[in-house]
Amino acid sequence: MAEAGRVPVGADPSQPNAARVYNYLLGGKDNYEVDQQVAHRMLAVDPATRRLAWFSRRFLLYGVELAARHGIRQFLDLGAGIPIAPHVHEVARKEQPAARVVAVDYDPVVHAHTNALLAGTPGVTSLLADVRDTEELIDRLRTEELVDFTQPVALLIVGVLHFIMDEEKPHEVIARFRDVLAPGSYLVFTQASDSTAAEFMNQTGDDTGGSPAQVAYRSREQAQRFLDGFEDMEKGLAPLQQWFDTELLITKLVIYGGIGRKPAPP
Repeated sequence: MAEAGRVPVGADPSQPNAARVYNYLLGGKDNYEVDQQVAHRMLAVDPATRRLAWFSRRFLLYGVELAARHGIRQFLDLGAGIPIAPHVHEVARKEQPAARVVAVDYDPVVHAHTNALLAGTPGVTSLLADVRDTEELIDRLRTEELVDFTQPVALLIVGVLHFIMDEEKPHEVIARFRDVLAPGSYLVFTQASDSTAAEFMNQTGDDTGGSPAQVAYRSREQAQRFLDGFEDMEKGLAPLQQWFDTELLITKLVIYGGIGRKPAPP
């Protein structure tokens, strides 16, 4: 589907929304029946999907904590989704009390939720923008003085890249941000894997095709390319549960998590 057909214009209770489905899987209340139905069909294929959603959230916050421990005080959360506690700024400020967060999302309903929940929190900004319009977003971040790209930044893009279709050039999105990030910056991302069980991919394809929740499953090699130009940190790239679970939870949905650090120039 053309990009224009996948841009949300408001709350549409007839189409599933990735942020709302994820919110439901995490036990939130900011979702519609259509989102719940999609989530229940996912869970019918694999009940462990709910636990994997929590791994995704835990991975995001782990990346925030890791970056903050290494001195990062700017956090750019792309496709931030509906806020859920603990929030990014709360985790970051345990290590860096002056940490600032910019939460970016292209969905006006998500943006409204973020404003309602986090309005008045010093150093936290909610920005309505589309990461696929990368140059426009970077220009706004600069001109509105929301991010100082001369200083290291933690770029968080968790639960987002697999909702950017190949024709929307997700690797170019990451490469452009990499080019403007200062050395010492961090990239924290996830990507759904094409090693996901066929029955799970077929179910989500039937449920979300053409909607903003449509998923692009990618190979390990394609996921690894997001780390081009970054040094691998910790595990580099691995299925989410491998970052935390020594018992190695087996799931039909496979999601890679990756963390990289931009090195200083040679």
